Amino acid sequence: MRDRKRLEESIANDGRIGALTDDLDTLFELAREGEQVAADIDRDLKSYAEFLERIETAMLLSGENDARDAIVTIHPGAGGTESQDWAEMLLRMYLRWAEREGFKTVVTDRLEGEGAGIKSVTFEVNGENAYGLLQSEIGVHRLVRISPFDSAARRHTSFASVFVYPQVDDEIKIEIKPDDLRIDTFRSSGAGGQHVNMTDSAVRITHFPTGIVVQCQNERSQHKNRDSAMKQLRARLYEHEMEKKREETRKTEDSKLDINFGSQIRNYVLAPYRLVKDLRSKYSLGDVDRVLDGDLEPLMHAFLVWRKTGKTAGDDKDEAPE
Repeated sequence: MRDRKRLEESIANDGRIGALTDDLDTLFELAREGEQVAADIDRDLKSYAEFLERIETAMLLSGENDARDAIVTIHPGAGGTESQDWAEMLLRMYLRWAEREGFKTVVTDRLEGEGAGIKSVTFEVNGENAYGLLQSEIGVHRLVRISPFDSAARRHTSFASVFVYPQVDDEIKIEIKPDDLRIDTFRSSGAGGQHVNMTDSAVRITHFPTGIVVQCQNERSQHKNRDSAMKQLRARLYEHEMEKKREETRKTEDSKLDINFGSQIRNYVLAPYRLVKDLRSKYSLGDVDRVLDGDLEPLMHAFLVWRKTGKTAGDDKDEAPE
């Protein structure tokens, strides 16, 4: 069914390309006859270019797990409230992006910050190519802004890390021995109503051989929270095994093709100038608000092109001093 859906989308895209081409041919013919259609041509060319870029993005997703759903975790760096607020801004950005893409999201674990922001969050993104697209976000994100928490209105730099795991389908065998697990239950914290806060519905699972710990407190039912936590654990164990395989060949690979969890990948500058710049693809945008509102397609596309070809974005029109 997944392959059928992908083929149906390819056929639909082919039809849309033909229709857009025909529309542009008609507009150019009208322009040759003296009609005032320049604005219509500009509009349709822009729409055509954006559509083709989205198709190219999908074609660049050819990895073994790129088509899978994703599990995303965000952790603030040092800096207390500043970084915790930045982590929450990133969460909002990804949730808005997922909404724009038509993906479904479920926040499975969220730990509120002290005063503002979040100390950590884990959420699922369910949709075609969710993992492949979100791989562009793995790493450390840096924010520079005038702090809303500083009475002296000074400029602050904050960091938050993002990591993404592919959700593992049932047909992929990940052996989890019951003796290797410790399952703890506890009362959920934060919003959720009287039932959530007064029963031991939250679940934490520790996997002894790897030291991996996952937890879920989103559902009222302990059973549902346990199922969700086990799904996270399967995904984390799968990624753990994949990382071991990658480690064997990492020394012989081009280092620029390997993004480690601790690598700074992108700057978001709100003051003294406004700029978002990806440090891998060299792609930059001056409209920071658009990016923080979930428009990540240009940055993701530039990353995928860089990963596939090694080519960077070249001359950046919105370039500003570092």
